[in-house]
Amino acid sequence: MLIREFAEGDWPQVWEIVGEVVRAEETFPYDPAMTAGQAYDMWVERPPGLTVVAVEGDRVLGTAKMGTNRPGPGSHVSTASFMVAADARGRGVGTALCRHALDWAHERGYAGMQFNAVVETNRTAVELYRRHGFEVVGTVPGAFAHPSLGRVGLHVMYCAF
Repeated sequence: MLIREFAEGDWPQVWEIVGEVVRAEETFPYDPAMTAGQAYDMWVERPPGLTVVAVEGDRVLGTAKMGTNRPGPGSHVSTASFMVAADARGRGVGTALCRHALDWAHERGYAGMQFNAVVETNRTAVELYRRHGFEVVGTVPGAFAHPSLGRVGLHVMYCAF
């Protein structure tokens, strides 16, 4: 598996992953009715941010975006988001993307990385982030409407560098 910068030709496969994850309504607080154009504008970061893909041959297995969490006085903290194709989960793709984002942020001198809305029932992601040094610094109760579990919390998670 190779992680490389997103190229325009990757979009059809990235959109397939993003659309699948968002329509499931289980892990991301994005509108499940978003169009490919809206998703592109939301997912593909402009510099100094970065969007990457994890590929195996010509197949995109997962994608990540990373950048500054907030402008101005908050610009010393980074953020990132990750999505993995359903049939590629459990193969270390998310772990590799997370490590890549952390390395990217370290190299650019950020003080830490913050995730603003991790669905508390997304145990795989929460455990992955904890293994990489993140802590839950707060939870907004009932802030995410899960399709089968009802309202569940959204964690704010942080990793200081």
